[in-house]
Amino acid sequence: MSRFFIFLGIIYLVGTFYGFQAFRTLVRNPWVQGVYVLAFVLVLANIYFQFSGYDRAQGMSQAMSISVGFFLAFMALGFISGAVMLVEDILRAVGWVLRKVFNASSGTQVHFPERRKFISQVALLLASVPFASLLYGMYKGKYDYRVLNYVLEFDDLPEAFDGYRITQISDIHSGSFDNEGKVSYAVDLVNQQQSNVILFTGDLVNSVATEMYPWKDVFRRLKAEDGVFSVLGNHDYGDYAEWDTEEDKEANLDELKAIQREMGFDLLLNENRFLNKGEDRIALVGVENWGAGGFKKAGDLKLALQGVEEGDFKILMSHDPSHWEYEVLQHPWHVHLTLSGHTHGMQFGVEIPGWLKWSPVKYRYKYWAGIYKELGQYINVNRGFGYIGYPGRVGIWPEVTVIELRKSKETT
Repeated sequence: MSRFFIFLGIIYLVGTFYGFQAFRTLVRNPWVQGVYVLAFVLVLANIYFQFSGYDRAQGMSQAMSISVGFFLAFMALGFISGAVMLVEDILRAVGWVLRKVFNASSGTQVHFPERRKFISQVALLLASVPFASLLYGMYKGKYDYRVLNYVLEFDDLPEAFDGYRITQISDIHSGSFDNEGKVSYAVDLVNQQQSNVILFTGDLVNSVATEMYPWKDVFRRLKAEDGVFSVLGNHDYGDYAEWDTEEDKEANLDELKAIQREMGFDLLLNENRFLNKGEDRIALVGVENWGAGGFKKAGDLKLALQGVEEGDFKILMSHDPSHWEYEVLQHPWHVHLTLSGHTHGMQFGVEIPGWLKWSPVKYRYKYWAGIYKELGQYINVNRGFGYIGYPGRVGIWPEVTVIELRKSKETT
């Protein structure tokens, strides 16, 4: 952590220096210049002191989360404006050297060119876009809930489930919440969809079960005709906190499971349930977290499918979409629909329906947000209900997914 912090601090300070050069070119008042520098210094000092007292056993505090947000915003301001100014410096230096060489014989004195005001204006204008966006994401974006509706058709959907509605939420991360009214509104929004079933695909907390204490009554209000079902995500196991003993860590996980039961969630731990309508049924399968790379691989699809028949229509809840990519698609049994989360869409990106969908997280996860179809099987990657790390969202808004299952119409 210390080396990473030092690396970020160096980038931050270099960006601050170049950003100040741009600012000084435009604003000559030394008092205003001093306020600009002071803001950068205070943000850096605040995040240093926050992390100096960081206790992994307690998780990230609200103050620390806000510090991270302001640090990222100011780093973007300094880094982007600094990048433009650095390019200008290189061009100024190259031009000075060339003029020095070509004018050497004439004895003409060559002065190093001054900064151009226009370049400084461009630098600050470009940098102000992510700076303002990151601040907006902290102020409003993190609670700007969106309901996304999808209709998926299947040839072999049981007749009684034609029109069946599923509401999916994921990545609550209760330890990050700071506004009960906004969260309560979002829970009501979920209920307003009046779906047949509600499915939660993991990461109830950031690090420890106690983070859920203030929010149990709010999420206890989630109701659906066929119930509320859940699975665990990578953050739910307590792997990102420090524990005195392994028994303490296990006790934390047991408490988190008990909280889910207390709220009325039916937690599926490598097991399944059947949703029944008359003589028709759907197999609802839930696995523990399975993630590619260094993430926990507690998910056991074979175990979770015990008691399910190959011909059953299957909906799988699996927190990490890499599980679908590496194991589910290759499984000999056809899993009709997988529901995941985990990526958060990195809480930052650009989405213009029908034209553009981009986030830096796409370079880490092939399936990172929305509906995908491969080999006749679907996955929905929910963008997340909450947030973690950066206390905001920009362009990738908190999501409530509603999926309607339809039986394909026969064509002649």
